Amino acid sequence: MRISDDEIEVLRPDLPRGRFRSVLFDFDGTLSLIREGWPEVMIPMMVRVLRETGTSETDEALTTVVEEFVMRLNGRQTIYQMIHLADEVRRRGKQPLEPLAYKHRYHELLMERIHGRLADLQSGVAQPEDWTVPGSHALLEALRSRGLTLYLASGTDLKYVRYEAALLGLAPYFGEHIYGAVDDYQSFSKQMIIERILRENGLQGDELLGFGDGFVEIEGVKQVGGVAVAVASDERTRAGINVWKRNRLVQAGADIVIPEYRKHQRLLEYLLPKNA
Repeated sequence: MRISDDEIEVLRPDLPRGRFRSVLFDFDGTLSLIREGWPEVMIPMMVRVLRETGTSETDEALTTVVEEFVMRLNGRQTIYQMIHLADEVRRRGKQPLEPLAYKHRYHELLMERIHGRLADLQSGVAQPEDWTVPGSHALLEALRSRGLTLYLASGTDLKYVRYEAALLGLAPYFGEHIYGAVDDYQSFSKQMIIERILRENGLQGDELLGFGDGFVEIEGVKQVGGVAVAVASDERTRAGINVWKRNRLVQAGADIVIPEYRKHQRLLEYLLPKNA
Protein backbone atom coordinates (compact mmCIF):
# COMPACT_ATOMS: atom_id res chain seq x y z
CA MET A 1 0.00 0.00 0.00
CA ARG A 2 1.22 3.49 -0.83
CA ILE A 3 0.04 6.87 0.36
CA SER A 4 1.12 9.77 -1.80
CA ASP A 5 0.38 13.25 -2.98
CA ASP A 6 2.27 15.33 -5.49
CA GLU A 7 5.28 15.81 -3.21
CA ILE A 8 5.20 13.26 -0.37
CA GLU A 9 5.17 9.55 -1.16
CA VAL A 10 4.82 7.26 1.85
CA LEU A 11 5.93 3.74 0.94
CA ARG A 12 5.63 2.30 4.44
CA PRO A 13 2.40 3.49 6.08
CA ASP A 14 3.12 1.49 9.27
CA LEU A 15 6.47 3.19 9.94
CA PRO A 16 7.09 4.20 13.57
CA ARG A 17 6.31 7.88 14.12
CA GLY A 18 6.73 10.41 16.88
CA ARG A 19 9.62 8.77 18.75
CA PHE A 20 12.50 10.44 16.93
CA ARG A 21 15.24 12.03 19.01
CA SER A 22 18.09 12.37 16.50
CA VAL A 23 18.14 13.18 12.79
CA LEU A 24 20.94 12.33 10.35
CA PHE A 25 21.40 14.29 7.11
CA ASP A 26 23.55 13.63 4.11
CA PHE A 27 25.02 16.83 2.63
CA ASP A 28 25.45 17.00 -1.16
CA GLY A 29 22.12 16.69 -2.94
CA THR A 30 20.26 16.41 0.36
CA LEU A 31 20.97 19.91 1.67
CA SER A 32 23.69 21.45 -0.51
CA LEU A 33 23.49 22.02 -4.26
CA ILE A 34 26.96 23.54 -4.55
CA ARG A 35 28.28 20.33 -6.10
CA GLU A 36 25.32 19.86 -8.42
CA GLY A 37 26.50 18.08 -11.55
CA TRP A 38 29.35 16.17 -9.93
CA PRO A 39 28.53 12.95 -11.85
CA GLU A 40 29.02 14.92 -15.07
CA VAL A 41 32.58 15.50 -13.89
CA MET A 42 33.41 12.13 -12.33
CA ILE A 43 31.92 9.77 -14.90
CA PRO A 44 33.59 11.26 -18.03
CA MET A 45 36.90 11.48 -16.16
CA MET A 46 36.71 7.77 -15.33
CA VAL A 47 35.69 6.86 -18.87
CA ARG A 48 38.81 8.67 -20.12
CA VAL A 49 40.96 6.71 -17.66
CA LEU A 50 39.50 3.41 -18.88
CA ARG A 51 39.82 4.47 -22.52
CA GLU A 52 43.57 4.94 -21.91
CA THR A 53 43.87 1.22 -21.12
CA GLY A 54 43.40 0.48 -24.82
CA THR A 55 40.17 -1.43 -24.26
CA SER A 56 38.04 -2.15 -27.32
CA GLU A 57 34.86 -1.24 -25.43
CA THR A 58 32.86 1.68 -26.77
CA ASP A 59 32.55 4.89 -24.79
CA GLU A 60 28.88 4.04 -24.32
CA ALA A 61 29.74 0.66 -22.79
CA LEU A 62 32.38 2.20 -20.54
CA THR A 63 29.94 4.89 -19.42
CA THR A 64 27.43 2.20 -18.43
CA VAL A 65 30.07 0.38 -16.38
CA VAL A 66 31.25 3.56 -14.66
CA GLU A 67 27.81 4.98 -14.01
CA GLU A 68 26.73 1.79 -12.27
CA PHE A 69 29.48 1.70 -9.67
CA VAL A 70 29.70 5.48 -9.22
CA MET A 71 26.03 5.77 -8.33
CA ARG A 72 25.98 2.54 -6.31
CA LEU A 73 28.79 3.91 -4.15
CA ASN A 74 27.27 7.40 -3.94
CA GLY A 75 27.18 8.41 -0.29
CA ARG A 76 30.36 6.60 0.63
CA GLN A 77 33.66 8.46 0.71
CA THR A 78 34.82 9.49 -2.76
CA ILE A 79 37.92 7.34 -2.37
CA TYR A 80 35.82 4.18 -2.69
CA GLN A 81 34.72 5.19 -6.17
CA MET A 82 38.37 5.73 -7.03
CA ILE A 83 39.37 2.35 -5.58
CA HIS A 84 36.78 0.75 -7.84
CA LEU A 85 38.13 2.71 -10.80
CA ALA A 86 41.61 1.35 -10.08
CA ASP A 87 40.15 -2.17 -10.00
CA GLU A 88 38.52 -1.58 -13.41
CA VAL A 89 41.87 -0.49 -14.84
CA ARG A 90 43.48 -3.70 -13.55
CA ARG A 91 40.67 -5.77 -15.09
CA ARG A 92 41.69 -4.30 -18.43
CA GLY A 93 45.28 -5.40 -17.98
CA LYS A 94 46.91 -2.12 -16.98
CA GLN A 95 48.55 -0.82 -13.81
CA PRO A 96 46.40 1.92 -12.26
CA LEU A 97 47.47 5.02 -10.40
CA GLU A 98 46.91 5.11 -6.67
CA PRO A 99 43.21 5.78 -5.91
CA LEU A 100 44.21 8.99 -4.12
CA ALA A 101 45.74 10.29 -7.35
CA TYR A 102 42.47 9.71 -9.18
CA LYS A 103 40.63 11.45 -6.34
CA HIS A 104 42.88 14.50 -6.64
CA ARG A 105 42.35 14.60 -10.40
CA TYR A 106 38.58 14.47 -9.93
CA HIS A 107 38.62 17.14 -7.26
CA GLU A 108 40.60 19.53 -9.46
CA LEU A 109 38.06 19.09 -12.25
CA LEU A 110 35.16 19.52 -9.84
CA MET A 111 36.64 22.71 -8.42
CA GLU A 112 36.78 24.13 -11.96
CA ARG A 113 33.01 23.56 -12.16
CA ILE A 114 32.03 24.94 -8.76
CA HIS A 115 34.64 27.66 -8.13
CA GLY A 116 32.27 30.39 -9.27
CA ARG A 117 29.51 29.16 -6.99
CA LEU A 118 31.78 29.23 -3.96
CA ALA A 119 33.07 32.69 -4.88
CA ASP A 120 29.54 34.04 -5.31
CA LEU A 121 28.49 32.71 -1.91
CA GLN A 122 31.59 34.06 -0.23
CA SER A 123 31.12 37.52 -1.75
CA GLY A 124 27.40 37.69 -1.13
CA VAL A 125 26.50 37.77 -4.83
CA ALA A 126 24.63 34.51 -4.19
CA GLN A 127 22.53 33.75 -1.14
CA PRO A 128 22.56 30.43 0.74
CA GLU A 129 19.04 29.68 -0.53
CA ASP A 130 20.38 29.83 -4.09
CA TRP A 131 22.51 26.74 -3.52
CA THR A 132 20.51 24.65 -1.06
CA VAL A 133 17.71 22.18 -1.63
CA PRO A 134 14.54 24.31 -1.34
CA GLY A 135 13.22 24.48 2.21
CA SER A 136 16.42 23.19 3.84
CA HIS A 137 16.83 25.98 6.37
CA ALA A 138 13.14 25.93 7.34
CA LEU A 139 13.20 22.16 7.85
CA LEU A 140 16.33 22.26 10.01
CA GLU A 141 14.89 25.10 12.09
CA ALA A 142 11.64 23.19 12.59
CA LEU A 143 13.47 20.03 13.66
CA ARG A 144 15.73 21.93 16.06
CA SER A 145 12.75 23.76 17.56
CA ARG A 146 11.22 20.38 18.37
CA GLY A 147 14.30 19.50 20.41
CA LEU A 148 15.84 16.98 18.03
CA THR A 149 19.63 16.66 17.74
CA LEU A 150 20.87 17.07 14.17
CA TYR A 151 23.85 15.29 12.59
CA LEU A 152 25.51 15.83 9.22
CA ALA A 153 27.54 13.06 7.57
CA SER A 154 29.05 13.30 4.10
CA GLY A 155 31.31 11.27 1.85
CA THR A 156 32.97 14.54 0.84
CA ASP A 157 36.18 15.50 2.66
CA LEU A 158 35.44 16.95 6.09
CA LYS A 159 37.27 20.25 5.51
CA TYR A 160 35.12 20.96 2.44
CA VAL A 161 31.91 19.93 4.17
CA ARG A 162 32.60 22.31 7.04
CA TYR A 163 33.50 25.17 4.69
CA GLU A 164 30.52 24.70 2.39
CA ALA A 165 28.07 24.15 5.26
CA ALA A 166 29.26 27.44 6.78
CA LEU A 167 28.87 29.28 3.45
CA LEU A 168 25.31 27.99 3.20
CA GLY A 169 24.40 28.95 6.76
CA LEU A 170 23.81 25.31 7.67
CA ALA A 171 26.66 24.72 10.13
CA PRO A 172 24.92 26.26 13.19
CA TYR A 173 22.17 23.66 13.03
CA PHE A 174 24.68 20.84 13.49
CA GLY A 175 27.32 22.39 15.74
CA GLU A 176 30.03 19.83 16.47
CA HIS A 177 28.04 17.05 14.78
CA ILE A 178 29.49 17.51 11.27
CA TYR A 179 31.31 14.50 9.85
CA GLY A 180 33.07 13.89 6.55
CA ALA A 181 35.73 11.90 4.77
CA VAL A 182 39.24 11.79 6.25
CA ASP A 183 42.62 10.63 4.89
CA ASP A 184 42.40 7.43 6.92
CA TYR A 185 39.28 6.47 5.01
CA GLN A 186 38.77 3.20 6.88
CA SER A 187 38.24 5.12 10.12
CA PHE A 188 35.10 6.85 8.83
CA SER A 189 31.84 5.68 7.32
CA LYS A 190 28.24 6.77 7.58
CA GLN A 191 27.45 3.43 9.19
CA MET A 192 30.00 4.20 11.92
CA ILE A 193 28.33 7.56 12.51
CA ILE A 194 24.89 5.96 12.67
CA GLU A 195 26.07 3.40 15.21
CA ARG A 196 27.80 6.13 17.20
CA ILE A 197 24.63 8.24 17.33
CA LEU A 198 22.67 5.30 18.71
CA ARG A 199 25.36 4.31 21.18
CA GLU A 200 26.20 7.74 22.59
CA ASN A 201 22.57 8.77 22.93
CA GLY A 202 21.20 5.43 24.09
CA LEU A 203 18.78 5.36 21.17
CA GLN A 204 16.67 2.58 19.78
CA GLY A 205 16.68 2.31 15.99
CA ASP A 206 13.21 3.77 15.61
CA GLU A 207 14.35 6.92 17.39
CA LEU A 208 16.62 7.80 14.44
CA LEU A 209 15.32 9.66 11.39
CA GLY A 210 17.48 9.97 8.31
CA PHE A 211 17.39 12.17 5.18
CA GLY A 212 19.51 11.36 2.15
CA ASP A 213 19.74 11.22 -1.62
CA GLY A 214 22.27 8.39 -1.77
CA PHE A 215 21.94 4.62 -1.55
CA VAL A 216 24.42 4.34 1.32
CA GLU A 217 22.73 6.54 3.92
CA ILE A 218 19.24 5.20 3.19
CA GLU A 219 20.46 1.62 3.53
CA GLY A 220 22.45 2.46 6.67
CA VAL A 221 19.52 4.06 8.50
CA LYS A 222 17.29 1.13 7.58
CA GLN A 223 19.82 -1.43 8.81
CA VAL A 224 19.50 -0.15 12.37
CA GLY A 225 15.71 0.08 12.27
CA GLY A 226 15.47 3.81 11.63
CA VAL A 227 13.14 5.68 9.31
CA ALA A 228 14.67 6.83 6.03
CA VAL A 229 13.39 9.76 3.99
CA ALA A 230 14.70 9.70 0.43
CA VAL A 231 15.30 13.15 -1.02
CA ALA A 232 14.98 12.40 -4.72
CA SER A 233 15.90 15.95 -5.63
CA ASP A 234 16.23 17.19 -9.17
CA GLU A 235 19.34 19.19 -8.43
CA ARG A 236 19.33 21.07 -11.71
CA THR A 237 15.71 22.31 -11.82
CA ARG A 238 15.31 22.45 -8.00
CA ALA A 239 11.75 21.14 -8.35
CA GLY A 240 10.08 17.79 -8.82
CA ILE A 241 11.28 14.23 -8.48
CA ASN A 242 14.34 12.81 -10.19
CA VAL A 243 12.76 9.49 -11.19
CA TRP A 244 16.06 7.62 -11.61
CA LYS A 245 17.20 8.74 -8.18
CA ARG A 246 13.82 7.89 -6.65
CA ASN A 247 13.88 4.34 -8.01
CA ARG A 248 17.40 3.74 -6.69
CA LEU A 249 16.47 5.02 -3.23
CA VAL A 250 13.34 2.88 -3.12
CA GLN A 251 15.57 -0.12 -3.85
CA ALA A 252 17.72 0.94 -0.88
CA GLY A 253 14.67 0.67 1.38
CA ALA A 254 13.37 4.25 1.65
CA ASP A 255 10.22 4.69 3.73
CA ILE A 256 9.23 8.06 2.29
CA VAL A 257 10.20 9.86 -0.92
CA ILE A 258 10.16 13.64 -1.30
CA PRO A 259 11.61 15.98 -3.96
CA GLU A 260 12.73 18.72 -1.53
CA TYR A 261 11.39 20.41 1.60
CA ARG A 262 8.80 22.89 0.38
CA LYS A 263 6.16 20.84 2.21
CA HIS A 264 8.30 20.26 5.30
CA GLN A 265 5.48 21.28 7.65
CA ARG A 266 3.17 18.61 6.30
CA LEU A 267 5.99 16.07 6.38
CA LEU A 268 6.79 16.82 10.02
CA GLU A 269 3.13 16.73 11.01
CA TYR A 270 3.11 13.19 9.63
CA LEU A 271 6.42 12.09 11.17
CA LEU A 272 5.98 13.87 14.50
CA PRO A 273 2.24 13.91 15.23
CA LYS A 274 1.37 15.81 18.39
CA ASN A 275 -0.63 12.93 19.81
CA ALA A 276 2.15 10.38 19.28
